[in-house]
Amino acid sequence: MSPTSAIHSASEATQNSEERRFAFGKNWQRFLSVLNDDRIAEAEKSLRTMLETENLGGKSFVDVGSGSGLFSLAAMKLAASHVHSFDYDPQSVACAQELSRRYFPGAENWKAEQGSVLNKDYLIRLGQFDVVYSWGVLHHTGNMWEALENVSGMVASGGKLFIAIYNDQGWQSSAWTAVKKRYSSSLAWRIPIIAAFGTYRLFKGFIKDVFILRINPLRRYREYQKSRGMSYFTDLLDWLGGYPFEVAKPEEIFDFFRVRGFELVKLRTDIRMGNNEFVFLKRGQAA
Repeated sequence: MSPTSAIHSASEATQNSEERRFAFGKNWQRFLSVLNDDRIAEAEKSLRTMLETENLGGKSFVDVGSGSGLFSLAAMKLAASHVHSFDYDPQSVACAQELSRRYFPGAENWKAEQGSVLNKDYLIRLGQFDVVYSWGVLHHTGNMWEALENVSGMVASGGKLFIAIYNDQGWQSSAWTAVKKRYSSSLAWRIPIIAAFGTYRLFKGFIKDVFILRINPLRRYREYQKSRGMSYFTDLLDWLGGYPFEVAKPEEIFDFFRVRGFELVKLRTDIRMGNNEFVFLKRGQAA
């Protein structure tokens, strides 16, 4: 399906996926129990690296689908002038509010609330931002292309859009869509899927550790923590249950934003089924 036709079939796809939507918020609440200063520092480093800046001083920042609220917190620590976090899942909103209370009590320049990236009226009320951030979110909305269209309008002239979208791997992505749909449908599917995938990952790690003798399991976990400050086990459940689920090839995302007046300034691709990261600059005067 082309981006244009996908946009026009928005509401039906969203409604059909509603009952099977993965409880991202519950997963993020578990993540807060392992959040520490090292993870926060890695999140800050991720923003500095991809946005190519040492701080966000004087810039407004919106976290679209804020999840745990970690990157809203990172933006605050990088001195953003205003941070707005919103998420469809009320439990995710509660995570961001908890981080605000924990690290910036009483701050008036950080607001976290429930909202949907598919609600155009809501987005219009928010206005535009110097940095629009949405990592690994828009492909879980039930209508990725409409969500991409909507975030494009949130970027101020000269501002940056930082998104991450699952890589299209053809039949493998289709197979994973089926797995995720079943995982999110009932506990009866969830248990065997976790058992099967967990066994596979353990066996794969054992082969690498014992026979290839290159990778240590504990080292793998520690290295993963250095990737944006995230948690391996939280992201594992997120991957298995992350439904709705859509994918795109890097060139599709590039073409989509190019015709909307954006210039690609940074790209990090994943040759597997992970996320491709994009930073676009909205043409115009500097923010």
